[in-house]
Amino acid sequence: MTKPTLLLAHSGDPDDAFMWWPITGKVMPDGTPWPGADAEPRITTRARRYRAVPGDIAVFNRIAKAGARYDLTALSVRAYADVQEKYVITRMGASFGEGYGPRVIAPADDARQPEDILRDPGAMIAIPGFETSAFLALGLYLGEERLRDRARFVELPFDQIIPFVCSGRAAAGLVIHEGQITFGEANLRSLLDLGEWWQATRGLPLPLGVNAVKRDLDATIGPGTLASVARDLHDSLAYALEHRDESVAYCMPYAAHNAGTQHMSRPSEATVRQYLDMYVTGLTRDLGETGLEAIRRLLEEGAAQGLCPAPRRLDVLG
Repeated sequence: MTKPTLLLAHSGDPDDAFMWWPITGKVMPDGTPWPGADAEPRITTRARRYRAVPGDIAVFNRIAKAGARYDLTALSVRAYADVQEKYVITRMGASFGEGYGPRVIAPADDARQPEDILRDPGAMIAIPGFETSAFLALGLYLGEERLRDRARFVELPFDQIIPFVCSGRAAAGLVIHEGQITFGEANLRSLLDLGEWWQATRGLPLPLGVNAVKRDLDATIGPGTLASVARDLHDSLAYALEHRDESVAYCMPYAAHNAGTQHMSRPSEATVRQYLDMYVTGLTRDLGETGLEAIRRLLEEGAAQGLCPAPRRLDVLG
């Protein structure tokens, strides 16, 4: 009997690549086959296979809302509110900013105070998507009045934001992924750290991304599939952590790809390890009550300002 193949869509940033390669096998950032002889999955998942689909999380947000193409997918926490009837959050694989997070950056030679730029309705801000958690947090920071004119925000793929700001086409940019720690290389400065602001004002980590699974897998594949998938994800993350050096080495092409599209220098292994330490944490292994409360709080506040649907189904798999 042929094993079903589940499509696992994950963002092209190193922490997602780090977590899931033990069950998907290794693939290049563009989804093409890994060139080495060590590409096969490390964990035998007897009931099914997994195929990695790396990409931009803003694209996966839109795909999930349009039709749930992927069996498992990375989603912005904000976007999960749109598809909560179709997907369930997994206990493992979430990303939180624990006192740090997405940043609003601007050219270092712009001498204005951060609030002068953020309050200026004529100052264009490049963002990685209106349905990202980063923009939801920025929206809560700015407040309803300063969000009325959506024309001041321009949506771009996350890896085009730094070059766009450097070119002078935007006064500021909202950066995610490795851009949170590499923006200085492009002669940019930080105006606002949204994770720091959220922690200081709410006393909670800032929820950014979740891993989600289609709710109907038990019906479409067979009873017990959801529980079994959760075990596979748990085992994959555990293997990646236990074999950290190989996992980091696998992430390096992803980090290099992201840097290249931003016209920045290839990141060092130390930089990639720093990023992984930030976003593969205890909350990634198990979001627990703290993580779930943080997700609920962000979405409830967002819903109150009309920035997202209210959270109705925040049940967790695993």
